Amino acid sequence: MPPLFNRRPDPGLAPALPPVPLPLAELLVRVRQALETRFADSYWVVAEIADLTPPRHDGGHCYLVLTDQHLTGRGAQLKAQARATIWSQRYQQLAPAFLEQTGQELRPGLKVMLRVQVKFHEQYGLSLDVLMLDPSYTVGDLARQRLATVRKLEAKGLLERQKKLPLPLGPQRLAVISSPTAAGFQDFVQQLGESPYDFAVALFPAVMQGTESPASILAALDAIRPRRATFDVVVIIRGGGAKTDLLAFDDYGLAAAVGAFPLPVLTGIGHERDEAVLDLAAHLALKTPTAVAAFLAERLTRLDAVFLGYAERIRALAAQQVEDAADLLAQASRYVHQAAHTQLQASRTTLYQRIREAGAAPRHQLQLQHRQLSRHRQGLQRAARHALAHQQQSLRSVGRALAQRFRRLHRRRREQLLRQRYHLQLAAERLLHRATLQLAHHPTPPLPDAAALARHGYVQLVTNHQQPETALQPGDAVRFLLPHLTLTAQIMDRVPHLAPLSFPADSSAPYS
Repeated sequence: MPPLFNRRPDPGLAPALPPVPLPLAELLVRVRQALETRFADSYWVVAEIADLTPPRHDGGHCYLVLTDQHLTGRGAQLKAQARATIWSQRYQQLAPAFLEQTGQELRPGLKVMLRVQVKFHEQYGLSLDVLMLDPSYTVGDLARQRLATVRKLEAKGLLERQKKLPLPLGPQRLAVISSPTAAGFQDFVQQLGESPYDFAVALFPAVMQGTESPASILAALDAIRPRRATFDVVVIIRGGGAKTDLLAFDDYGLAAAVGAFPLPVLTGIGHERDEAVLDLAAHLALKTPTAVAAFLAERLTRLDAVFLGYAERIRALAAQQVEDAADLLAQASRYVHQAAHTQLQASRTTLYQRIREAGAAPRHQLQLQHRQLSRHRQGLQRAARHALAHQQQSLRSVGRALAQRFRRLHRRRREQLLRQRYHLQLAAERLLHRATLQLAHHPTPPLPDAAALARHGYVQLVTNHQQPETALQPGDAVRFLLPHLTLTAQIMDRVPHLAPLSFPADSSAPYS
């Protein structure tokens, strides 16, 4: 078999012939054969799942991308990456066993220990066949992550912040974060219902297991935050299970949100042997939902007992106060009775004296008022007569002044009317004279001929003695001149007609 790499010629030897080039397929076959010879066994590998493609159907294969970060000899950080495959039959065995022992499904971001065998294919390149999974390594890694989360919360003071919040004496307004179908929530509600106290329970549904649990519980806390004034405490509960079922409650973000929440948070998320990071960050961690309900009912019972003790003490003190007050009231009653009797005697004496004084004083006062009224009556009569005389004198003076002024105005108006009458008569005579002169010098206009009048809808009227139309009387004979004949008629009656006659401007026919 020729070497895989070209070598330098040895000194003193003749140069070798140029190497024969290899086809890619043959080169890759040699690589596969070398890997199968060198890595024939299987190996345990620790890596992180960077990507995972689960089987899409029954009988499908699972494909993974494994990564690992490590430092080189020079101190540089190097990221190694390889493809891996869990074949269908082996996946059906490994995946359920891994879920049962760790409480988690295979997912990206999970650190795992796998037993793999190196495979190389000329077409698909290098890959790893997964033969086994070690769930105990994943559980130990989760324990290390949990310890790191606790230390981080402690460094930020979030483990003690909740415990410094005051828990209400009687928490009855409860904001519960749980799954509505969980048995733990049903036990919690039943336990509260069996207590003699009335609890107001508001459920904020959330996913209580799996990878979606932290985000779901955080969303429920965000929903409670704006309504925190209406609640006394927040209760996070779920039923117990395998230890790995509670891994979601070791999430740093969830524990930090609970530690910084403004209301006290009570948890009941496991059994006796379970304690999550969330329990450490809460105000009070109880083992089960039933224990949380019993704690709340017991707290109200203790508060009720304290109030009953206070009530008994108050009742005893009140009875003693009432007895002491009754003695003081009896003493005060006797003193008041005696003082009232003495005061009544003094008041009666004073009243009799004032009655005697009041009987004389009104009579004297009445006489004085009678005399004053008499004087006022006489003064009013004199003042009324004087005012009446003064008003009569004023009215007579005003009457004389008005009469004199009226006579002057009447005389002046009469003179004005006479002057206007004279001027109007003079102007009328002048106008009449001027009109007479104008009529005397104005020639008589010729009448239009009968044809012209007929065209305009008129006829010419001719009298026997050339009388004016105003002088015509019933019985007079007249003639009507038409274009081709003359009509003779007799006037039977006169009817006034005010419409003026309009003649054509070009008519010059004389009257006949």
